Amino acid sequence: MGEVRLEVRLAVAPDRLWREVCTLDGVNRELAPLLRMTVPPGLEGATFDALHPGDPAGRSWLLLAGLVPVEYDDLRLVEIEPGRFLERSRMLTIDPWEHDRSVVAAGSGSLLRDRLRFELRRPLALLPGADRLARALVGAIFRHRHRRLAKLYGRPTERSEHE
Repeated sequence: MGEVRLEVRLAVAPDRLWREVCTLDGVNRELAPLLRMTVPPGLEGATFDALHPGDPAGRSWLLLAGLVPVEYDDLRLVEIEPGRFLERSRMLTIDPWEHDRSVVAAGSGSLLRDRLRFELRRPLALLPGADRLARALVGAIFRHRHRRLAKLYGRPTERSEHE
């Protein structure tokens, strides 16, 4: 099973950041311009907090450059609490896909953590190097998402104790 862990410190209050990152509109701001996720029917404008844990939320297509379908996500959030969600979904090429995201206070800003765990479906899983390539691709997409968030909110300025 592949795993990627990333975190980013942001100069934004945790409650404001949480409101942004727990909607598909917010996800799409993070993914742009590389990818865009479609919104399952009935979830337009909904926040993840409004979903029922464990219930399927619907299929969301990942569109390369916002146009070309390259993957889907049968979205299912299994845990949702203030500042954290855990998604366990099936995708076209991955089953299971697990995305654990949390937002916590860090100084005057926030710390956003993403933990991704996934297993490639067969026959992809049998290809030499496929796991390594999948980890690299997932890592690159989430590093892009974190850079987008840093561009939107900025990074906190760190001062030493001697200043």
